[in-house]
Amino acid sequence: MSSLKNLESKSEVLRAEILRLTAEYASLVNSPGVFDAQRSPVPVSGRVYGAEEVVSLVDSALDFWLTTGRFNEEFERQLGGYLGCKHVRTVNSGSSANLVALASLTSHLLKERAIGAGDEVITCATGFPTTVNPIMLYGMVPVFVDVHVPTYNIDTSWLEEAVTDKTRAIMLAHTLGNPFDLSLVMEVAKRHDLFVIEDCCDALGTRYNGQLVGTFGDIGTLSFYPAHHITMGEGGAVFTNRAILRRAMESIRDWGRDCFCAPGKDNTCGRRFNWQLGGLPTGFDHKYTYSHLGFNLKITDMQAAVGVAQLARLDGFIEKRRHNAERLLHGLTPFQEYFILPEATPGSEPSWFGLPLTVRDGVPFTRDELVRHLNERRIGTRFLFGGNLVHQPYMSGRKYRIVGDLGNADIVMNRTFWIGVYPGLDNAHIDYMLEVITDFVHDRGKML
Repeated sequence: MSSLKNLESKSEVLRAEILRLTAEYASLVNSPGVFDAQRSPVPVSGRVYGAEEVVSLVDSALDFWLTTGRFNEEFERQLGGYLGCKHVRTVNSGSSANLVALASLTSHLLKERAIGAGDEVITCATGFPTTVNPIMLYGMVPVFVDVHVPTYNIDTSWLEEAVTDKTRAIMLAHTLGNPFDLSLVMEVAKRHDLFVIEDCCDALGTRYNGQLVGTFGDIGTLSFYPAHHITMGEGGAVFTNRAILRRAMESIRDWGRDCFCAPGKDNTCGRRFNWQLGGLPTGFDHKYTYSHLGFNLKITDMQAAVGVAQLARLDGFIEKRRHNAERLLHGLTPFQEYFILPEATPGSEPSWFGLPLTVRDGVPFTRDELVRHLNERRIGTRFLFGGNLVHQPYMSGRKYRIVGDLGNADIVMNRTFWIGVYPGLDNAHIDYMLEVITDFVHDRGKML
């Protein structure tokens, strides 16, 4: 007994020393450099982390509990507390979060409200494909509505017209951290008894009328890819206040099993060998009983360990994103004859993911010319994801419906791009971007 205690004591001392040295190492190698306008890159996004994340990661690695465990439980708890949401479940990416969210609406647990093949789901014609892809994967029909410029969200003036007797849900992203018009969307959804999925992968911390996005609809989704507001490297989350949807999402994430035991646990229900479900014999092991068509989309506990440390930085990250966006907007205001500047949705407080700009028609340069100029000067840019999604190669031959002519979606496809505001950029980065854009505009012609 004494030797066991000595071993435990020694391991605790060693662990503490390992973590101390880890913090010292991480602080040494992760100190930020000084911006050099002649050499330094200005990325659109990136990971921002410190010694705390590395220490948490190593702490998890020393456990060698490689699936979800104590760090994941803590992350889900803290994230739920931040969101004010009862049920949070991590997944391995934001794309998987959207897949699980949509798939959960097909669950038999919803009985007559479950949606299925042939049903229509309203979405926006611009954005990232994985907001739309689950709709088609489950045999449903995406109904594409045009985008509103300059909020870059769905043009809600078309929303009522998009609804038919086949419409069962609305699935939309809050574009680049700017929320769509939740008041109108939720009003239409309530009137027609539609589910609402809020893709918040670019919008963690965004508020609409003082309330965090993702908590208005039935399900919210998040991404923790390095580009996003917090990072685990890979990872995402689905969240809801409805217990029945939590049960469906959890099952679909965990192979589709009916069992709800945590990894490494057995017989949580106390009836493991007493169930009778489907055509299985009574007493068939509940741990191997599957009630949904599911997947394995869990994260590792090491990822969650990074996420726990990142959550502590979230408020600061959001504040820095807003500061950078405001500085850029202020500096670009004199160029409104050349650019359509983004506008926050009325009643909102965006947690900006990036700052979108649309080059006006008839100015003496194109979007592509400016983007090439910026990239040659090490300033990262991105188009607004997939542009008009109906023109993407993979959409050829697929079934979808269009409301209106998608004219603004074509404008976004041809004339819109975005630049970074992420917390790794300081005032020197922002001022350099403004300087390069200013010089480019002046070189291309006299101010209009």
